[in-house]
Amino acid sequence: MRPGFNRCIPELAVTDIARSLAFYTQTLGFRVDYERPESGFAFLSLQGSQLMLEQLGEASWATGKMEPPLGRGMHLQLEVESVAPIMASLEAARHPIFLGVHEKWYRKGDRLLGNRQFLVQDPDGYLLRFAEDIGTEDR
Repeated sequence: MRPGFNRCIPELAVTDIARSLAFYTQTLGFRVDYERPESGFAFLSLQGSQLMLEQLGEASWATGKMEPPLGRGMHLQLEVESVAPIMASLEAARHPIFLGVHEKWYRKGDRLLGNRQFLVQDPDGYLLRFAEDIGTEDR
């Protein structure tokens, strides 16, 4: 494994790299770790999560017709310290929220793992679930 890279890093094909970069960096707070503007590519990170954006084009690895919303059938969970500042930024940008902030408990063996979370779609329709840890409970 290369130092500084997670073992699994999703790469999202996007229809407008400038629009997506603005959303991910200015609204969600991601950092651009590096980019290749000549090929419409950017590598982003946020609090330990990493993802890549790539402009759709002839060199894309599309396995079928790409039409919005992209990423149907999957969502990305991004664990963050607090969902509140991200939600506030989305509200200030008047970006629609797919599912508002709520608490959810997930069973793992004899324990319940708690999340405060919300879901939002990016400009191409990829579904992002931001979650903060709210503790564990014994069952």
